[in-house]
Amino acid sequence: MQPTSTQHLRLAAAHLRAGSVIAHATEGVWGLACNPFDAAAVRRVLALKSRPVEKGMILICASLEQVMPLLEPLSADERERITTPAKGPVTWLVPCRPGVPALLRGHHSTLAIRITRHEQSRALIEQCGLPLVSTSANPAGRPPALTALRVRQYFRDSIDYLLPGQLGGAAGPSEIRRLQDGAVQRAGS
Repeated sequence: MQPTSTQHLRLAAAHLRAGSVIAHATEGVWGLACNPFDAAAVRRVLALKSRPVEKGMILICASLEQVMPLLEPLSADERERITTPAKGPVTWLVPCRPGVPALLRGHHSTLAIRITRHEQSRALIEQCGLPLVSTSANPAGRPPALTALRVRQYFRDSIDYLLPGQLGGAAGPSEIRRLQDGAVQRAGS
C-alpha cells in the first residue's frame, strides 16, 4: 500500500526535526531542505552542493512571523513588501540580527527569506513547525534539478528522504531582491 501525501509530509517533517536532509519540490525547482537551527544539517547541505558558506542560505517560511526572531525590526512598509504576493517567487535579502549564524547568512548582514506560496512546501513547514533551509537541489555549477529523477542522479543515497511532489509552475529559481532598495540580485523566472 502506497503512503498518502499526509503520511509523506509527516515522514519528511520527522526527518527534518531529526537533523536529516531531504529533497522537496518548490515553486520552480527541486530543493534540498534541512532544519536551519541544526548546524550539522546545514553543513551537510553545503557539502552536498559544494556551496561555500560565504554565500549564505535561503530560508523558506509559511509566514513572516516564523523568521521575525532572526531579523532586525521591520517597518510596516517593509513587512508589506515582503508579504505581498508577486507574479513569481521572490526571496528577500533582509537585515538580520547580529546573532544569526554565518552558516545561514554567509558573510552578509542580511538573511535570504522567502514566504513560499508552494502549497506542499507550506504544508511541510507547518508540519515541522519551523522555517526551513531550502536551496536548489544541484551541485555547484550544475543546473537545478527539475525532476525527482535528476535529484536522485545528482545525490544518489546522500539525501535522507525525497518527498514526492510537483513543482509549482515557476520556470526556475526565485528572484532575489534586496529589501532596502528593491534591487534585483538574481533575476527570477
